[in-house]
Amino acid sequence: MTFEEIVRYRRSVRKYDPDKEIDAEKVKRCIELATLAPASSNMQLWEFYHITSPEILQELTKACLNQSAARTAKQMVVFVTRRDLFRKRARSILDFEIGNIERNSPPERQANRIKNRKLYYGYLMPFFYGRFFGLLGLFRKLLSFFIGLFRPITRKVTENDVRVVVHKTCGLAAQTFMLAMANEGFDTCPMEGLDSRLAKKALRLPHGAEINMIISCGVRLPEGIWGERYRVPFGDVYREV
Repeated sequence: MTFEEIVRYRRSVRKYDPDKEIDAEKVKRCIELATLAPASSNMQLWEFYHITSPEILQELTKACLNQSAARTAKQMVVFVTRRDLFRKRARSILDFEIGNIERNSPPERQANRIKNRKLYYGYLMPFFYGRFFGLLGLFRKLLSFFIGLFRPITRKVTENDVRVVVHKTCGLAAQTFMLAMANEGFDTCPMEGLDSRLAKKALRLPHGAEINMIISCGVRLPEGIWGERYRVPFGDVYREV
């Protein structure tokens, strides 16, 4: 399929064919492609849980309120945000970037670029993602306000703002996964109406992890598509400036 055909083929499927299995290795490959989605500052504060166990599928079906998209799914993928891993991710990116610069940058520019990366991932990212009962976010908000009096600056810096950033980034990965699955001829349904406490318990997730969404996977039945696709008229949402 062309890219346009893939986008148009993808639908939220509410009922899957019980007689058609899907290849777990192909699903895994689609998850791998999802890791190539854009990530804010490349922090990649996400994890992907590929569920093939019948027991865990049953537990997650309960967490997904027993909706048919979960009940008939052959596999599921749980997209999880890991804001709590920001220090580990920042260190990993910094280590990579130092080598990346040494391999690919002109020698005369390497020292300055490495210095900038150390400042960004060694200090700025830990400061941006750090949490302390909302107080650190409030301090960042005040700091951005005063700096913003003199020059443009990022203003969405509270702890809740950062949480939104992490979830948006994870959502980009989820969409990439669903398009990759459509390219394989598989179907998906993103589910956000769920009991996140039960889902976290089923996966034994740590306190700092959050469920972004659960995506069920399978091969559609005709009745799994709820009629024609509705979209708000393009003229109502498109603005050329």
